Amino acid sequence: MRNSTAAAILSALTATTATAQEPLSAIDWLELNVPSPVAQQAPRAQRRPQPQIEPPTSQSARSPEVSVMPLDQTSLAAVGLLPPSVTGLPADMWVASSSDTLEQLIAAQPEDGLPAINALLFTLLLAEADPPADAGSGEQLLAARTAKLMDMGAVEPAMSLIERAGSDTPVLFRLWFDLSLLTGQTGPACAQLAAKPHLAPGYGARIFCSARDSDWSTAMTTLGTARAIDALTQREASLLERFLDPELAEELAPLTPPVRPTPLEFRLFEALGEPLPTATLPRPFATVNLNGDAGWKAQLAAAERLARVGAISENRMLGIYTDRLRAASGGIWDRVEGLQRFDTALASRDPQAISAALERVWPLMLAADLVVPFSRLYGASLMKYPLSGRAADLATQAALLSPDYEMMAAKLTADSPFAFAAAIARGDSAEPPEQDATAHAIAAAFAPDAALPDALAEQLADDRLGEVLLRTTALMRQGMRGDPGDLTDALIVLRSVGLEDAARRAALQLLLAGPGQL
Repeated sequence: MRNSTAAAILSALTATTATAQEPLSAIDWLELNVPSPVAQQAPRAQRRPQPQIEPPTSQSARSPEVSVMPLDQTSLAAVGLLPPSVTGLPADMWVASSSDTLEQLIAAQPEDGLPAINALLFTLLLAEADPPADAGSGEQLLAARTAKLMDMGAVEPAMSLIERAGSDTPVLFRLWFDLSLLTGQTGPACAQLAAKPHLAPGYGARIFCSARDSDWSTAMTTLGTARAIDALTQREASLLERFLDPELAEELAPLTPPVRPTPLEFRLFEALGEPLPTATLPRPFATVNLNGDAGWKAQLAAAERLARVGAISENRMLGIYTDRLRAASGGIWDRVEGLQRFDTALASRDPQAISAALERVWPLMLAADLVVPFSRLYGASLMKYPLSGRAADLATQAALLSPDYEMMAAKLTADSPFAFAAAIARGDSAEPPEQDATAHAIAAAFAPDAALPDALAEQLADDRLGEVLLRTTALMRQGMRGDPGDLTDALIVLRSVGLEDAARRAALQLLLAGPGQL
């Protein structure tokens, strides 16, 4: 009786997770995250030539197919989803660096950077590239890249990366198992664990997979062994015991929810009918709510949280936003109503209706740090309508934050309040507004005499491009926290190595989507 009850709980759990949103393909993800080229490079200061790594211009809106050919290289560090033909990054960008240094830099990357910088970081983490000379098997560097993707909420791309490489080592299998729990696709991982028990990341995984396969006697025996040798934490042991014996679980007081559960603990709480709210959990857990099983509000919150950092596309967020009518008012519901009204107004092509809806939705999006995804969705369309007053200013900002920022910049005159932003969008030097430290930092990076920081210039001269880009993404976040000089240096590096589009987008996001823009 107890095992049949447990089987019913497990069946409900796997049925719930199996209906999750179809995993994001690398094709969909590429559309958001691969930096795009600019039409022209701005005049640059004289300095040592550096590799120009902007990817080639696409001739269509469709993203390139991802290579899935068998790998010839022996190092796992070379595995990626995005070949150099897609990223524009040189295949040898890691070769001259130390594996330990790269792993440390990847682990130290911020998880809440500018969307433009996050896009560059995602591309670096998913790029196919030759491994460092000291990479050996490359397992640790691949694991570091995968773990950072997961930490940033890019769970499906992280899982695709592991599956591309294979999970035949304990380190990689542990990551794959955690990713499988988050996506609800535990079948393949449990099947591999049954065939190769030595890959188990711990007794908890073995017990869970035995129960999933309805092998209750093995699960109970393994639990008993694990408890006898003290191989489980007290919380994990208690969760697994209740999971295998639901009648006992009903007799015991609920367990205290952990602040940072493991993916296995999260799923066990869910199976026991005590699901943990994901709002306060690390970002990877937000992906669990994208399927809507926890309710539309939880799904909306998850979509916002992930779209904010670029872990899902703005189109996916829009699909969730417009799935149904709001159920209440205040907070997230006001954003839902505001965006739905704006979407309807834009479809009407009525400038007056568009103006009113835009003035209402913009501050809601900006307060929620969602103005960049909003602008990517609507900025180009807003350029088509003759708006005036505040609505015209907001439409200009949205267009400058969209992929068509250069087109908008070409329309602005020297007396426009957005003249400085327009100059940056064109890659030109310009006089920044007074008493604006961020604008002055950006202007210094776009000045004709802008020079690379000596330390990073030396690393570029040593062909450590990938390492320099990792240092640059971290430097950008440091600059956002209070050191304008770091912002200047980061933007100079991006421009110097040919990532002009990333530099301009980052600068525009700092100017137009930062604090104080309401």
